[in-house]
Amino acid sequence: MSINWGTFWPRIIEATWDTLVMVGFSLLFAALIGIPLGIALVVTRKGHLMEQQAVFNILNGIVNIFRSIPFIILMVAIIPFTRVIVGTSIGTAAAIVPLVVFAAPYIARLIESSLLEVEPGVIEAAEAMGATPWQIVFQILIPEALSSIVLNITIATVGLVGASAMAGAVGGGGLGDLAIAYGYQRFETSVMIVTVIILVVMVQGMQTFGNRFSKSIRRR
Repeated sequence: MSINWGTFWPRIIEATWDTLVMVGFSLLFAALIGIPLGIALVVTRKGHLMEQQAVFNILNGIVNIFRSIPFIILMVAIIPFTRVIVGTSIGTAAAIVPLVVFAAPYIARLIESSLLEVEPGVIEAAEAMGATPWQIVFQILIPEALSSIVLNITIATVGLVGASAMAGAVGGGGLGDLAIAYGYQRFETSVMIVTVIILVVMVQGMQTFGNRFSKSIRRR
């Protein structure tokens, strides 16, 4: 039985909205965890502002462990934790939990990479002028790396779009769930094509906005 697009479009729109909600909230919570974690990975490393090798080794190990787990396996592995947090392991709200766990270490690495791009001479000059480590972090490191941080957060957002679609494989809701339930299981190729087009447009829009915003704040 073929899809009646007249009545099916509201379902497409709802799934698109669910995907945007998943990505938006996941990015927010992942950034709240990942950005401080990324800063800590930089300032506690050997020879940096607040060198603490033991702290760095622990944080570095935790990030590496979570980044090495494929998302689809991570989703299944933390189902008990997801149920504790949101009371269910199915649906849009449930998908946000593994998306945050997946994205936070990734964002931490991206932030670390951006901050390490700042010229050491700039930091040394600030230290010579008597700036405290926290002043250097918030007044030198982050402002100098802001353009790169925006680009990397854009990359993380695009990655979350792909992961949110993958969440549909285990009933995560959104466009991925729609594509699997109708496009794959019911052999409705047209539904698969439409969901892919929407995801491509979504990613293109996010990437374009991120590129332009990064360019507009780049320090010359």
